[in-house]
Amino acid sequence: MSGSLSHLRVLDLSRVLAGPWAGQILGDLGAEVIKIERPKSGDDTRSWGPPYLQGADGNADLSAYFLTANRNKQSLAVDIAHPEGQALIRKLVAESDVILENFKVGGLKRYGLDYDSLKQINPKLIYCSITGFGQDGPYANRPGYDFLIQAMGGLMSITGQPDGEPGAGPMKVGVALTDIMTGLYATIGVLAALSHRDRTGEGQYVEAALLDVQVACLANQAMNYLTTGQAPGRMGNAHPNIVPYQDFPTADGNMVLTVGNDEQFARLCDVLGHPEWASDDRFATNRARVANRKELIPRLRQATVMRSTQEWVQILERSGVPCGPVNTLDQVFEDPQVLARGMKQSVQHPSLGDVPTVGNPIRLKLTPVSYRTAPPLLGEQSKQVLEKIAGLSSGEIESLRERGIVS
Repeated sequence: MSGSLSHLRVLDLSRVLAGPWAGQILGDLGAEVIKIERPKSGDDTRSWGPPYLQGADGNADLSAYFLTANRNKQSLAVDIAHPEGQALIRKLVAESDVILENFKVGGLKRYGLDYDSLKQINPKLIYCSITGFGQDGPYANRPGYDFLIQAMGGLMSITGQPDGEPGAGPMKVGVALTDIMTGLYATIGVLAALSHRDRTGEGQYVEAALLDVQVACLANQAMNYLTTGQAPGRMGNAHPNIVPYQDFPTADGNMVLTVGNDEQFARLCDVLGHPEWASDDRFATNRARVANRKELIPRLRQATVMRSTQEWVQILERSGVPCGPVNTLDQVFEDPQVLARGMKQSVQHPSLGDVPTVGNPIRLKLTPVSYRTAPPLLGEQSKQVLEKIAGLSSGEIESLRERGIVS
């Protein structure tokens, strides 16, 4: 069956992660996504390795990083700094619905590929710009990187061990989470703009900034500050508003307890052999447990070290206490639930063979996501895109290739 967005064509001029993540989501949902890349080098992440996935013949490889966010796309390698390259993009814009780009503020205007220029060609165009700090404000012209934004946006101030404990200090999240979240918000913005276009026929400009997204995603921690005036600090794996909600040692490792209400806490106490804790005024309610976490947590730790992680998980699950192991990635991708939900997928590539990929978590009953094509080699579909959409002849394409405008 056709995907939900199979009627749409997207030009993805973005690089690295936030923009390509949005493009991949749109592609998974059925859109035709054409990735516009620089000839010779392409997306920066093509060279971000090792590790690389190499073809059986040794003549083709793709970095694992590039594989992260570029499936279900075609690659057109074109030099947009050249006037003829710009003209090719305009031809494609006339036949497209969405543009994704993450150039610096004003970076595409000098090429005549900014929104104000392109909407003259296609008034129905949805044009999504992703930047580090937004199109205005005192930081607008600064480059934005996920690590930098995690720091400036407050995430690192609440991530890591608290002062005075081993390993204390600010810590970034283990993946480029701000980029990922910005890709998600950009996708939502594009879909909202498309919905508006369906009703009015109007295209529009969509903007997403990494710093805006990071601040928005501080969620309850932001509100903890805004309602009290006190900036929350680092708490390791503990939760500022719920206790117990963190990691605990076991006889052979660690496990996580996520006790969300007082009934679950009472069941936990029974399993641990200390039912009296549930009636203790210091621990009976979540409010009391948050206030007295320093007294409660050591007691829990002394109890959890008495059994292995697997034993505790089995016992606690039977009692309805939310818990789980701290899995490594090899354990994640062998987990029966992860496998049952299709989060481990693969796609075929003509040069690379079987290419692994992580499943899309969106579930649509009538128009499910699809894994149609592996991330492309640089310029892999240049000829067919230029013939099919831009209407160029084989001779014209060859001339562009010989002059280095396309590859």
